[in-house]
Amino acid sequence: MSRTIAERPLPPAEEHAARFTRQREADRIATTEDYVELIADLLKVDGEARAVDLARRMGVSQATVAAMVGRLQRDGLVETKPYRGLFLSAAGHKMAAASKTRHELVVRFLVAVGLDLETAEEDAEGIEHHVSDKAMAAFERFLAGREEEQR
Repeated sequence: MSRTIAERPLPPAEEHAARFTRQREADRIATTEDYVELIADLLKVDGEARAVDLARRMGVSQATVAAMVGRLQRDGLVETKPYRGLFLSAAGHKMAAASKTRHELVVRFLVAVGLDLETAEEDAEGIEHHVSDKAMAAFERFLAGREEEQR
């Protein structure tokens, strides 16, 4: 007799703790990725990325943005120029591109399993940061299989 997911026993404490540790780290990285991705989008669309624009689009205070920009600078992802706004370093561009790719893959997967585009975009904002590379590869295989079926 097989157990349902709800009936499974708790994993060993060390394994359980490792899962929660990974999720906390994913939360921290998610914020970083969201900022660099938004900076890249603003640079592409508006030609500049200003702290005031980040605050407005992220729904946070300018003080929150200032603290985050300081962290992004310390991590080598963002550069600032007096009176010119924010710019991404090579590492920042790389992170933004990877984040955008993950986001787009999650959106495509969610739409493929029946979600409307607007909801898929909203849900992808959280999922893209918390899903494992294994899951992302499974999403890609699923989508590739569907594309193959449609040919």
